[in-house]
Amino acid sequence: MIAFVSGQVAALAPTLAVIEVGGVGMAVQCTPSTIARLRVGEQARLATSLVVREDSLTLYGFADDDERQVFELLQTASGVGPRVAQAMLGVHSPDALRVAFASGDAKALTAVPGIGPKGAQKLLLELKGKLGAPGGVAVGAQRAPAAAGPAPWTEQLTAALIGLGYASRDAEEAVSAVAPQAEAAIASGGSAPVPQLLRAALQSLNRAR
Repeated sequence: MIAFVSGQVAALAPTLAVIEVGGVGMAVQCTPSTIARLRVGEQARLATSLVVREDSLTLYGFADDDERQVFELLQTASGVGPRVAQAMLGVHSPDALRVAFASGDAKALTAVPGIGPKGAQKLLLELKGKLGAPGGVAVGAQRAPAAAGPAPWTEQLTAALIGLGYASRDAEEAVSAVAPQAEAAIASGGSAPVPQLLRAALQSLNRAR
């Protein structure tokens, strides 16, 4: 097992980072939020999980060991492969997933692309209690209202676009262009789908060129 990779970031794409390790470029599949933390030319360390298939070896990368552990635990449920597990972490943090499973929040799971109501209920049954307790968050406890400020998805998306080499002004304009799509998803009871928003933002930037 490759537990982590550490080296200079050689290239970035919306869901892929290339880390130079000992003169070899390691292609690592990452969520947009993880990509947003990286910068080409800077040093990075990613916790990793190697998924072995008959015709491929795919390395998945995470911001920390906790994300990797949750990624691997999610795959113990029937029908959950690495892509679905990564999509779940692309929408929710590890602790948000723990809260969802502990409280039986099916709506939070259906916010993940590819998971419908029936699939969400099945996952709740199979994984409840397996992910552990959320760190520092009591299930059912009322949280203090968040301070007003930019929505988390806008910060993630802006950082991801800047990490891909776009100027801050261009990134902000692209985020504004996809804001209606994000707001519609939130209004329907879900969360902003950052991976899809990133693809839409990139398309708007390409059209503007």
